[in-house]
Amino acid sequence: MELTDLQTFAAVARLGGITRAADELHTVQSNVTQRIKALEAEIGTALFERHSRGMTLTGAGRRLLPYAQRMAALSREAMLAARDDGEPKGPLAIGSMETTAAVRLPVLLAEFHRRFPAVRLTLKTATTTDLVTAVLDGTLDGAFVAGPIDHAELTSTLAFREELVLVTARRWANLAALRAGTSESGPTALVFRTGCTYRQRLEQIFTDFGWPSAARFELGTLDGMVGCVAADMGVTLLPRVVVERNALHASVSIHTLDPSYARAETIFIQRRSAHQYSALQSFAACLDQDDRVIAA
Repeated sequence: MELTDLQTFAAVARLGGITRAADELHTVQSNVTQRIKALEAEIGTALFERHSRGMTLTGAGRRLLPYAQRMAALSREAMLAARDDGEPKGPLAIGSMETTAAVRLPVLLAEFHRRFPAVRLTLKTATTTDLVTAVLDGTLDGAFVAGPIDHAELTSTLAFREELVLVTARRWANLAALRAGTSESGPTALVFRTGCTYRQRLEQIFTDFGWPSAARFELGTLDGMVGCVAADMGVTLLPRVVVERNALHASVSIHTLDPSYARAETIFIQRRSAHQYSALQSFAACLDQDDRVIAA
């Protein structure tokens, strides 16, 4: 099997289509199609089911994918290790939850860029579940996720301590009024997509409040989330610092929760077996040494 064919296959599987894979790989669609067909011919079975909405993996494709991801990750890691002469430089792919990226990371990333301008830093935002997967398969070098994460292949460093708060429209002065003033099914839960730890925590709170069947409405951005809360569309759960620094903070009410709901930690994870090349070591060192990082 050609490594390039496997890398192309993994990109199509992750992105769900030829066009998006070609864009990411900086090539033409016909080249992507040709490589997928060549790989399918070599294996002797179809790896994708083609339909109007894109491409989904067949059973054979699902079985092949983790091997293709590992080989692609090892190839990238080998190249970085060979080029690593002790000076931080080259690509560094970091992931983060959107809430962390919006409020906690700008100062840290700016400081890292100032100290190590030769490092080509990229930042991807996603849910904790997706970020953990990306670190494990080598797509990301490290990521800021909601802890705790207990995985034999990962190491973690405490980055931030957060207080989670329930955020509602301004008219709800306290939680007692909210619970008394909504229907038996409760208010709509405004959430990020499945895989978000804060969503899981909010769903547990709703269950404990007696609203297990409350409606869910998914949003993709932090500003959209706070804006919909301000418009009285529903309620959400976010770190206090995120809400207080949002431009619409005066248009919402922030409700303190019991510590069992409110305490949350953001950790920085890395793959235990990955080569600790200079750019990643330097980033981790900035995280450890910067006393602005761990905050209540």
